[in-house]
Amino acid sequence: MKTFPVIFLAAALALSLAAAQQELTDDGFRVPVPNAPLEFPRDHGSHPDYKIEWWYLTGQVAADDGRAFGYQATFFRRAAPPGAADAAAPPNKEFGSDQFFLAHAALTDAGSKQFHHQQRLNRGGWDAHAATEGLDVRNGNWSLRMTDPATQTMELRISIGGDISLAVTLVPNKPLVRFGQDGVSRKGAHPQATSYYLTFTRLATRGTLRTASGSASVTGTSWMDHEIASRQLSGDLAGWDWTAIHLDDGREIKAYILRRPDGSADPFSRLIWIDRDATLTSHSAEEFKWERVRWWQSPTTRTRYPVEVVIQTTDPQSKAPLRLRLRPLLDNQELTGSLSYWEGACEVIDEATSQPVGRAYLELAGYAEGLGQQLR
Repeated sequence: MKTFPVIFLAAALALSLAAAQQELTDDGFRVPVPNAPLEFPRDHGSHPDYKIEWWYLTGQVAADDGRAFGYQATFFRRAAPPGAADAAAPPNKEFGSDQFFLAHAALTDAGSKQFHHQQRLNRGGWDAHAATEGLDVRNGNWSLRMTDPATQTMELRISIGGDISLAVTLVPNKPLVRFGQDGVSRKGAHPQATSYYLTFTRLATRGTLRTASGSASVTGTSWMDHEIASRQLSGDLAGWDWTAIHLDDGREIKAYILRRPDGSADPFSRLIWIDRDATLTSHSAEEFKWERVRWWQSPTTRTRYPVEVVIQTTDPQSKAPLRLRLRPLLDNQELTGSLSYWEGACEVIDEATSQPVGRAYLELAGYAEGLGQQLR
C-alpha cells in the first residue's frame, strides 16, 4: 500500500498535455506519459489529439420534500484517425467528421422506483462540441461548462424526453485530484492502456429538477471524472466493475475491478481512499476484495449484472478491516441503446454495524454488448 500526495493545480509555466506528448499509437493518437504537467483551466477542456475522452458526473440529490434521486451525465468524445476527416470531408464546413460525441443521461427516482435514461450521438459541429481552451462541452441542449475558473464552479444541464430536466451548479468541496502512478492511470498490461484521470471527488450540488409531477429544488453531492486516453483497456480484458463512494465522514473511495473474461481481477485493478484533506491512499488488487453477492437479469437485454457487491478493504485511518455493502436503490438501472451497461445509485452499508455510512454509484460495463471493445 502506498500513499500519494494530492496533485494540486500545475504552476503557471507548465505546458498543456497536448504540447507535452511525443509517443503516438499506431493510428496516430497521442499517448499519456508520466509526469506530464497540467495547465488549468485549459486541461479541463478537450484534447482532440487523444482518441478517447469523457467527462462523467454522478450524484445523489434530495428535493425539499425529501424525495431522493440519483443522476448520471456523461459526455464522450471519440476521434477518427488523423487524416480520415480529410479523406471524407463533408461539403458543409459547419460539420466536422473527425470528432464524434456520445452523451448519456439518466435519472433514478428512488421513491417511485422508476429509472429514466437517454443516449445521444452527434458528429462535431453545430449540435455537439467540446472547447479546447476550457471546460465547455455540449450535445444538443445538454451541456457542462465551467462558469468560474477561479473557484472551478461548474454548471450542468441535461434533459430526458419531454418531462425531465436537471439544471445544477457544482462547487468543489475538495481540490482536484489526479489518479495513477506518476500522473498516469494504467488500465491493463498493454503499455498504451493508460489515461490521465482527473477527478473532483466531492461537489456540492444545488439546482432544479423538473419531472412530470412538477419542479423541485434539489441539493446533494456529486462526483466528476475527466479521463483522457487513446486506448482505455488492454485487449485481454472484458470490461470493468467500478464505484465512486461518498462516505458520511467526509472521505471518498474510488474502486474498480478491471475484469478478465472469467470475471477475475486484473493486477491493475485499484482501490483508492481520498481523505478529508484529499490525500490519496492506493491499494493494489491484492489488498482489497470485490465480492459480487447478488445478480439481476435485465428484462430488456437479458444481461445478468452483479448489482449488489461487498467491498472488503482496510481503513487507512483506523487500520481496521472494513466491509462495505453497495445496495442499489432499485435493480433496473440499465442504460440500453447503442451501448448497454448498468449504472446505478446505491446506498452504502457497513456490514459490521448494518448501518448506512454513505452513498455510491456503481458501474458495470462489458456485461452486455462489449463496451470494452469500443475503448481499445
